[in-house]
Amino acid sequence: MENSLPIVYLFTLLVLLGLAGWAIVRQVLKTRKIENALSRLERKLKKERGTVQEYYELGSIYADKKMFAQSIGLFQKALKGVDVEEENLAPVHNALGFAYFAQEQYDIAIREYKEAIKIDPGYVTALNNLGHVYERKKLTAQALQTYEEALKYEPDNATAKRRADSLRKRLVPSS
Repeated sequence: MENSLPIVYLFTLLVLLGLAGWAIVRQVLKTRKIENALSRLERKLKKERGTVQEYYELGSIYADKKMFAQSIGLFQKALKGVDVEEENLAPVHNALGFAYFAQEQYDIAIREYKEAIKIDPGYVTALNNLGHVYERKKLTAQALQTYEEALKYEPDNATAKRRADSLRKRLVPSS
């Protein structure tokens, strides 16, 4: 019994160190993959005009790094890509709206989200993002309407449900 406590402690410590090591290696590999994609795309796009997907991918990496001004430029280039097809542009408009939203340019973000929804009316992510901008601008009725529209397309969408319920409580005066 006396010898089992140090063994249990040592085993627990080894398990925790193993889990921490695994998490660190996983994060390093993920970061390395992103950095490789970043350098590959930057090199390619400096030499030649890219596709919508390439500009979108590089813009998304910049947005993840919170480099929104650079991501906006790349998303705009994606909209003018050599292989532009209208149906592929909804995610680009949504990402562009997100970048503008992050810079607190709400009116431009609204325009981009609406463009994404015009291309793909059932694009629930863009609907949720549009609702969020409306909330930020204190346009509660429009936000609620937008979240309800998202729920028509995806009734189990957790974000739209949660935000719509919250907004309904704000709009309905308590008696």
